[in-house]
Amino acid sequence: MKEGKAFKLNNQHKQQHRDGHFSPFKFAKLLDPEASWDKDQLGDALHWIRQVVALVCGLLWGTIPVVGGLWIVVFLLISSGIVYGYYGMILKIDEEEFGGHVALLQEGLFASITVFLLSWILVYSLAHF
Repeated sequence: MKEGKAFKLNNQHKQQHRDGHFSPFKFAKLLDPEASWDKDQLGDALHWIRQVVALVCGLLWGTIPVVGGLWIVVFLLISSGIVYGYYGMILKIDEEEFGGHVALLQEGLFASITVFLLSWILVYSLAHF
């Protein structure tokens, strides 16, 4: 009975992969310039890279008590530079296949600004007041 359930669950899991509900992803693919990327996978990778950069910068900016709009611009430059360096120099993809530089650099931008500002303000307020 247990083997039947395991077999049935395994088949359902494989079917979900084929239907596109789950996409198999390996972390080694993140640094492989020979890997093939579809638009959604690359967008997800760029989005999450940008979120991690936003959180790190927000925590750093809040810990070192920096204030001012200049630091928002610095964050945007760092974040966009890392994303561009990732898809342009590490992955070496043809950006035109994915909608051009603007589409790739926009991926996750507004969400990362939110994460950055939230973490910066929270850490700054909790640590220095």
